[in-house]
Amino acid sequence: MLQNIYVILDKMLPFSWMQYTFMKNAFLAVILATPLFGLLGTMVVNNKMAFFSDSIGHSALTGIAVGIIAGIKQPLWSMIIFSVILSIAITFVKKSNISSPDTIIGVFSSASVALGVVVLSMGRWGGFNKYTSFLIGDLLGISEMEIIMLFATMAIAILLWFAIYNSLLVTSINTSLAASRGIKTFRAEMAFTLLIAVVVTVSIRWVGILLINSLLILPAASARNIARNTRQHAAYSIVIAFVSGIVGLFCSYYVGSAAGATIVLFSAIFFCISFIIGRIR
Repeated sequence: MLQNIYVILDKMLPFSWMQYTFMKNAFLAVILATPLFGLLGTMVVNNKMAFFSDSIGHSALTGIAVGIIAGIKQPLWSMIIFSVILSIAITFVKKSNISSPDTIIGVFSSASVALGVVVLSMGRWGGFNKYTSFLIGDLLGISEMEIIMLFATMAIAILLWFAIYNSLLVTSINTSLAASRGIKTFRAEMAFTLLIAVVVTVSIRWVGILLINSLLILPAASARNIARNTRQHAAYSIVIAFVSGIVGLFCSYYVGSAAGATIVLFSAIFFCISFIIGRIR
């Protein structure tokens, strides 16, 4: 299905590491996923939602557990369903203002993670060790069908992003101002949280639960150190995420390290460099 793309990659990138199909698939996944993470991460950082995206990532184990109990054979679908339900619940409870947002997210995150670990650690479900691969991810194990699904997710996410961006930006600056302009602030926030939940959950299989939030936050945080406006923030974040992904994948092949962790490590290096540049300015 992707044979024509493989031929193009062989001509454009005549490197030894591109002779393997699994590296081609990993490369395609990186060039699809990293720009999207860089783009979405800008709003996550601006809205101080790092803790929320982290809780969605850690709740993936609970999604797997719920799927096992419900008899869902494909863990991805149960993970997506649970993350969507969790994000809706968090957004509704946050709106009630009964406690601070970070406290509410912490409560939901702690309970969901504990439930997932309890269920998966029970011997009748196969033991917890059976699902530890989700912790660190396996970018090199991505299949052709998963790449197509990732492309579809990216296309939908970008369309939704442009549809809600202006409303979300004004809401993040001043909620009262946004409401006075007729913006449905709750609807915009809900759409964005659902978007983050789906994108994070779809990518966990390859990046890993322990690293998924870092890939979302670090490029945007790095870009914010040197950007002078929102347009630069988005552009720098996309470029940093993309370069980190390509260089990290390349280095992981020769070093023999985990691809996801290596990509995140390069993102952290970019953050240090951008921080120094920002301080000099």
